Amino acid sequence: MTVLVLTRDADATADLVIAELNHRGVRVHRLDPGSFPQVAGLSAYIGPYDRRWAGSLKGQHQDTAFDRVTSVYYRRPSPFRFTDEMSEADARWAESEARAGFGVLTTLPCPWINHPHRNAVASVTPIALATAARCGLTVPKTLITNSPDDARDFVKALPDTVAAYKALGSRSPTEIDGQPHALWTTQVRPEDIDDSVTLTAHQFQEWVPKVFEVRLTVVGTQMFAARIRAGSEASRIDFRSDYDSLTYGPCVVPERVRDGVRKLMSEFGLRYSALDFLVNKHGHWYLVDVNPNGQWAFVPFLREPITQAIADLLERPTP
Repeated sequence: MTVLVLTRDADATADLVIAELNHRGVRVHRLDPGSFPQVAGLSAYIGPYDRRWAGSLKGQHQDTAFDRVTSVYYRRPSPFRFTDEMSEADARWAESEARAGFGVLTTLPCPWINHPHRNAVASVTPIALATAARCGLTVPKTLITNSPDDARDFVKALPDTVAAYKALGSRSPTEIDGQPHALWTTQVRPEDIDDSVTLTAHQFQEWVPKVFEVRLTVVGTQMFAARIRAGSEASRIDFRSDYDSLTYGPCVVPERVRDGVRKLMSEFGLRYSALDFLVNKHGHWYLVDVNPNGQWAFVPFLREPITQAIADLLERPTP
């Protein structure tokens, strides 16, 4: 058996799982798809009487036949990289061909955590929120629009006339020293909304006065909940902006929320997800984010149990 780990070279989260699998004596092949074709390689074949692709992955230090892969941990591969000698047009074509060709791996008939196609669907915010609501979870009032008038009317109708502005996608609109600069959640009022809203889609959400947040990490059938309390003004708006100020503690998840999360995982076909909830003074839980490939190692007391749970699923995969 071989556990295939698809991620970039610098991935401390994947390192934890790989170390645990190595400790158990499980064979691991770690490979960054972004290293194809300059370092990594693949050869795959299918014929008229075959039911699946046969072939192998060729890494810098080892090769693995497709039929030896018993599970896949899909984390955060880097983009494909090509030689500087290529023109921009040729590089775009090569990237498209590489993406399509390397897609042969997505046909591997084994359990994934998670299959990238399932991650892609669950990561689309409108789909995630609608599915969560359909599964019985409470989501904040949300408007997606490029109309400044509609956005102002939406915010005016909210309690205290304040909303949370959140990015819909994962990409950042700006860079600092060539690196993406995160776009944190911000508070907006009607007077903050101008005609720049017309330039693209924007998401405005009801501002939920939270007592604390919950990062609920789901691995298979297990749920690991951490209560997160903000220790700074920045982290009260978006805890990702100031991890150093956060304090963590265990948290009991209401059964209604657990039921909804189980349905959500089933709807998306996920084996792993990190979900963010806001909990108000009345104890109402509002789901604000579904992260099918979200981070989990930043919660100290859950780092080891989640590592072991993921390793369990990879070592003893079930269909």
